[in-house]
Amino acid sequence: MNPSSREIVTTGAEKRQLAVASASLGPWRPAAVVGALGGGVSLALHLVQGHFGLGILSGSLSIAALLFFCVGGAGAVLGYSAHGKAGKDRRIRRWARRHPWRVAAVPAAAMFVTDMVLRQVLTSEGFFGSVWTGLWHGAVVAAVVGGIGAVSAARK
Repeated sequence: MNPSSREIVTTGAEKRQLAVASASLGPWRPAAVVGALGGGVSLALHLVQGHFGLGILSGSLSIAALLFFCVGGAGAVLGYSAHGKAGKDRRIRRWARRHPWRVAAVPAAAMFVTDMVLRQVLTSEGFFGSVWTGLWHGAVVAAVVGGIGAVSAARK
């Protein structure tokens, strides 16, 4: 085995820290722009139809968050940042390419919490309904980010 291809055995806590660190290196500013545009379009479509309420606002914010976490997480797994590809943190980015599903868990968990809080604050939806919706929105983010990372890793 090549010494450069060996991976240091890490504890569960270290793996979680690496996943958070690699996810934080994503292109979060462009992701915010994409999320804002998607949420704005969703809100505009509802307004054109003559509907308005906190439920519609909650849905639009949820779409914005979904796009934000998908774009930012996918960029992190692919090794992109707001400042271009690669950067100073090559080892963390390499770890992210080898472990796309662990990195995908970070934006997925953030999506779950964000969506659940949005629905609890802005709608009259029950707690378990909010948890269920947050879980499947988090699962969508995990599938998109992890899938993109897995396909990208397989191609290299």
